[in-house]
Amino acid sequence: MNDRTEITDLFSRLNHLLDDKRWDDAHTVFTSDVAVYSPRNGEIRGRAELAAFMRQAEVADEHTQHVTTDVIVDVDGDQATASANSVVYFFRADEAPHRTSGLRLACTATRTPDGWRLSESRTRLLWMR
Repeated sequence: MNDRTEITDLFSRLNHLLDDKRWDDAHTVFTSDVAVYSPRNGEIRGRAELAAFMRQAEVADEHTQHVTTDVIVDVDGDQATASANSVVYFFRADEAPHRTSGLRLACTATRTPDGWRLSESRTRLLWMR
């Protein structure tokens, strides 16, 4: 159960990293050779490339709040698969959200000397308002 809890925690740490725009903390969530696939980013390989892309993709004065739930984890030794649903609210300070997205996340986590990290992440857009 401890492995499952730590992997589930990765989703929360990812949400906070994205919402707080803490790109220098990507090492707390991703392996150095992570592969990320998403409708927004296309395909990005490597933690440094991902952090650089996210810095460059920031929209001035736009904030996000990621809410992830329904996490399912299947551990097999030092590898695990995990999936979850996520809703992302895009907003400006002191304003209601101007865009909302529903996502399905599918990830692979790898046990590293520093703990579990995401080594692959696939995001599928389910809906957008």
